[in-house]
Amino acid sequence: MKTVNETLEPQATRSVNPKIFTMWLFIVSILMLFAAFTSAYLVRKAEGNWVEFKLPELFSYSTGVLLLSSISMHAALLAAKKDQFNALRISISITFVLGLLFLGMQYYGWVQLVEMNVYFVGNPSGSFVYVLSGLHGLHLVSGLIVLIFALIAAFRFKINAKSLTQIKICSTYWHFLDILWLYLFVFLLINN
Repeated sequence: MKTVNETLEPQATRSVNPKIFTMWLFIVSILMLFAAFTSAYLVRKAEGNWVEFKLPELFSYSTGVLLLSSISMHAALLAAKKDQFNALRISISITFVLGLLFLGMQYYGWVQLVEMNVYFVGNPSGSFVYVLSGLHGLHLVSGLIVLIFALIAAFRFKINAKSLTQIKICSTYWHFLDILWLYLFVFLLINN
């Protein structure tokens, strides 16, 4: 038989950190955007008048750079969990530099496209490559901004084993951007 105190005791509620929830909403909206663009790509390609061309070789190398940045981002998360503050700062900094390098390589990939006579205006096949890689680059810039805030927080000792929300958000978003680029890169290789 239950006592009065047992029946009136509040039940624990499950909740999600609002910042993490917001990040997941943002990720879902980005997924929807890129799903729409890749669907449009396939529909437009089926209509004809489609020029096929080889993707710039630099896109392959930039993909490797982005994968390395994922490793350094994971190292940052592990360092935060162990309160290894110098390793945390170094790993975030390496991730940031690799992110900048990726963007630079993407830009020079566009230069290679122009050298191959593939322009933003003209055949839709080239336009889609510019739009997809450019939109991803724009989202990567937002990831770099998130990294800057995480780096500042790391220098202020606001990221530690007892306060991991910011680095978890940063890490999840960064890994998402890496996976998104892998998807786009493979999609373009297969469908171009």
